[in-house]
Amino acid sequence: MRLVLVGPPGAGKGTQAEFVAAHLAVPKISTGDIFRSNVSQGTPLGVQAKRYMDAGELVPDEVTISMVRDRLAEPDAGAGFLLDGFPRTTPQAVALDKLLVDLGAALDLVLELVVDDDEVIRRLSGRRTCRGCGKVWHVEFDAPSQEGRCDRCGAELFQRDDDKPETIATRLREYTDKTAPLVDYYGAQSKLVGIDATGPVEDVTVRAIDALRSYGG
Repeated sequence: MRLVLVGPPGAGKGTQAEFVAAHLAVPKISTGDIFRSNVSQGTPLGVQAKRYMDAGELVPDEVTISMVRDRLAEPDAGAGFLLDGFPRTTPQAVALDKLLVDLGAALDLVLELVVDDDEVIRRLSGRRTCRGCGKVWHVEFDAPSQEGRCDRCGAELFQRDDDKPETIATRLREYTDKTAPLVDYYGAQSKLVGIDATGPVEDVTVRAIDALRSYGG
């Protein structure tokens, strides 16, 4: 089965991607992993990507898409895959469809993790990171025994700029502008299935797997 997982920041895509990919026995493929692999191996595409990343610029679509094409052509992805973090825009989705045709394949399903903005802000703004060991705590869901101190190493906890409500609101606007149109794109292909991503992680996983079973996954 060939899947794409979409949803706003804070929806739990990374966690659900791991569980769903394991259930389907297919590789979980993220753009972050692809970038790191190409850069660390010094591939021609990795060298190009690193040049943009070092300059603080976005890696152009043509470089990202070429990396994805190479990854999907590897043997372990022959029977299926789960893409996490790609495509992010409608042009990338169109490019994905084209490269899959070139590979003699097609996308089966797109799982959308649905969660409202207030819930996303609650999830992300509650995160606190340890200055010592880097462990991430949550003031509501995984609070340390002593407020502001890490249970693991005793160091101070702080709120990353990315976890501040105003930054999260900006990221959500960017998602709405760039990534949310994917919902319309895949909906028009009758490949989109929405999953309620609120509640315990285990419950969301059950909903996702139930949806896959309805489609033969």
